[in-house]
Amino acid sequence: MVEAAISKGRVLVVDDDPDLLDLVRRTLAPHFEVQTHNSALGVSNLVRNGEPDLVLLDVNFPALKGDQVVSLARRYAPRSTKFILYSSSDENRLRALALASGADGYLSKSVQGTELIQKLTAFREQSRSAPA
Repeated sequence: MVEAAISKGRVLVVDDDPDLLDLVRRTLAPHFEVQTHNSALGVSNLVRNGEPDLVLLDVNFPALKGDQVVSLARRYAPRSTKFILYSSSDENRLRALALASGADGYLSKSVQGTELIQKLTAFREQSRSAPA
């Protein structure tokens, strides 16, 4: 029983759409410890205090863009934390933003349900097997 609790990864989901936050939280909750946040502001503190395995980060915020948040929050994150840009933007644009910002990957918001769980699990496993 304790092993199951240890193996459950921590995900911070950051998006300004409350309906999407709720949907993603409910989808991921059986498989991850999920924390949600509705603003790009304050992400660095949440990463520093919560030490998530994954940060699923929307790209389009009014004040600060998600790709900018990656470089700011990474300074406070454990080395193993993976930052994944999450957007409904065109996939080519999203890929370019992920590369330019130093994000560890990207996912389209069209990825939902079981596919979202599988992709996040794969990102998490990459971080666990990466050299320190």
